[in-house]
Amino acid sequence: MRHSLLLILFVLGQVALPLAAQAPAQPNVQDLIGDLVIASGEGVVKRAPDQAFVTVASEARSRQPNEAQAQNAKVATAIRARLAGFKLPDDAVRTVSVDMQPEFDWANGKQTLKGYLATNVIEVRLDDVARVGDVVDGVIASGATRVAGVRFTLKDMAAAEQQALSLASASALARAKAMASGVGRNVDRVVRLDETGGAAPPPRPMPMMRAMAAQAADVPSTPVTAGEVEVRVTVTLHASLR
Repeated sequence: MRHSLLLILFVLGQVALPLAAQAPAQPNVQDLIGDLVIASGEGVVKRAPDQAFVTVASEARSRQPNEAQAQNAKVATAIRARLAGFKLPDDAVRTVSVDMQPEFDWANGKQTLKGYLATNVIEVRLDDVARVGDVVDGVIASGATRVAGVRFTLKDMAAAEQQALSLASASALARAKAMASGVGRNVDRVVRLDETGGAAPPPRPMPMMRAMAAQAADVPSTPVTAGEVEVRVTVTLHASLR
């Protein structure tokens, strides 16, 4: 029995030795960190906008809420009719909000109801940015009391973002190679790449404008400058060194 037990232990030992020899050594964490380079890169794409959104509002005040709403509906209908003359697509005009708010006067610490303010806000999408000035003039002439903002954008924003990401990644890799070269090393391979910031900045709004009560026939068209849409992204790259 004793000889059999020794034989079994000997055989197990002979099997275990090759397995132990084949097991890879566990890398030291500090060594792994020392063989990494981390760099960031930024990609910026600037393009002329090919789409614009104009937000306009009609307002009406009255002592009675139903009268305020009726007056506002009349103006809003006139604005819609004017927009129809621009031959816009059916989905280019949408209602953003319809609102009714009481207004108060304060005197001697007391609140007194003054009347009601009815507001109808719509957003107009223009696929031809050259028409923004004409649309602004048209809706004001139709009774709009506020142009709440004009913003410019790109129809294919995703393509611009992808191009900016590609530029940012190339920039990060170039920086990583320069860093490695400075210490006599070379970049072996990229082990991680993260987008750490990006997308387009908020579109630039046009200053709020209020319509005048009367419009002269010879008022010049509102000048609107689209400028450029800027897409900016940042990536962080981790690469191993050799």
